[in-house]
Amino acid sequence: MATAAAVPLASIPLVRQARADGLEGVELSQYQPVFFTAPEWQFILAACDRLIPAEGRGPGALETNVPVFIDQQLHNGLGDDVYMAGPHKADAAPTLGFQGTFTPQQAYRTGIKLAQQAAQQKHGKPFEQLAAADKDALLTALQKNEIVFADLGEPGLKASSFFNQMLGDAKNGYLADPMYGGNKDMKAWVAIGFPGARAAYTEWVDQHNVKYPLGPVSVSGKRA
Repeated sequence: MATAAAVPLASIPLVRQARADGLEGVELSQYQPVFFTAPEWQFILAACDRLIPAEGRGPGALETNVPVFIDQQLHNGLGDDVYMAGPHKADAAPTLGFQGTFTPQQAYRTGIKLAQQAAQQKHGKPFEQLAAADKDALLTALQKNEIVFADLGEPGLKASSFFNQMLGDAKNGYLADPMYGGNKDMKAWVAIGFPGARAAYTEWVDQHNVKYPLGPVSVSGKRA
């Protein structure tokens, strides 16, 4: 994570835009998604709540606005820099990088639809209405490809690819600077003891075995 002194000039408009949009001050209960449809949003809220649950050692995904981060990233071109022209080899070595034929936006749209189909087939109700244990079981089945998307009519996307995209984005939203919509009030940074984007730490360089006493600071200058 870059310090404030190392933030490139190109990022300054992003800071201004974040301030204008008020993403740091958004309340999840009042947020209106800009990428997800209303039914998709209900799935994302429920899934994020289980991917980073509130009963852990730190705040949960919903406490830190992780769904807001994901929605904003998808709306603002997440994956636009990924090479999509092919050829794509499903059995290629991981060292060869991304081989999928679905953009992140397409993966979410398709993955949510098929995950909901699987929930309906097994439980007779949508994912967000399941008990916590059943939600966890379904997410695990996605992760392990025990839910086969090809059997649900989509051979081009693996359930694990959708799950990994969602989990990775949830982690990013949990730990990113609040200017991007997640990590509300820097709660995740507080939980892990990350100091954030302070400009300098010169006064602490020679202080060994001393706990850093100051809370985190966001790129916009807000303090936790």
